[in-house]
Parts: sequence; structure tokens; C-alpha cells
Amino acid sequence: MPGSDELYPPFQYSGWWLLLAFGLLFALVAGAWLLVLLTRPRRGKTSFETDQAGPQVLTMDVLSQLRVEYLERIQLIETDYRERRLSARNANLELSRVVRTFVNEYSGIEAPVLALDDLVARGVHPALIDAMGRHYYPSIFRPGPPIDPAAGAEAARTVVRTWH
Repeated sequence: MPGSDELYPPFQYSGWWLLLAFGLLFALVAGAWLLVLLTRPRRGKTSFETDQAGPQVLTMDVLSQLRVEYLERIQLIETDYRERRLSARNANLELSRVVRTFVNEYSGIEAPVLALDDLVARGVHPALIDAMGRHYYPSIFRPGPPIDPAAGAEAARTVVRTWH
């Protein structure tokens, strides 16, 4: 009857809830331990024991391969222009994009999103400034006929070959 003065004992939870809580706690601890185990450095040679020439040779191979890859891209753009699959303006636009992406991949400079003035202010290699200022910017932004992409392709090759 409501309103009676009888006291009711508290509700008793099943023992399974306690086991579930301990199981979740164990899973969290095991997960953290596994994360530490899988992400720690591997045992082997220490940094003092490693051969310093090894990584540098690999880096030079990777950079040489990067140069070869971008020289092939430049050649493909030039071929597409000569076979009239690209207009002169679009060929220069693609050459600009390829050269800027090469600079970004090679050195980490965010060339694809920087304007010519920003590149000059950062003191990038003069070959890139020359290619952008003489070939790509006038062809892309100036009204009138674009500059011949063959000269732009040669400027792009110069950037790729001489970039440090």
C-alpha cells in the first residue's frame, strides 16, 4: 500500500555485472599492452651500430627514381601537345602542375599552393622561378596566345634535373 512506513531493501544486482566490469577492464589493459608491444622499435642494431651509408644510398635511389618519373610525365605532356590532345594553354598548365608537384615531393616545399611571389620570397631554385615566370604564368594568365609548350617542357626538365 502506498504511503506505508515499511522500508524496502535496495535492489541487488547480479554477480554477472561485476564480471562484465572486470572483463572490460582486462580488455582495456590488454589492448594498451598490445598497442605498446606492436609500436615499439624492433630490437636489432642500435642507432650507433647502423651503417650511415645505407640510408643515404637508398635516399639517392628514391630521389633519382623521382626525377625519372617526373621527366617521363613531362615527356608525356609534351607528346600529348604535339599530337594535339592538349592545347598549348592546357599543356603549360599541366607542366606547371607537374613541376610544382615534383618540387613538393622532392623537398617538401608547398609549391602547388604557393603563388610565384611566395616562391620568390622563399628563395627557391632560380630554375623554378624562371620556368614559372617566363613560361607558365604568361601562358596561363595572360590574354592572347600562349607560349609554346615545347619551351615550357624544356624549362620543366631543367627544374627536375637541377633541383637540389
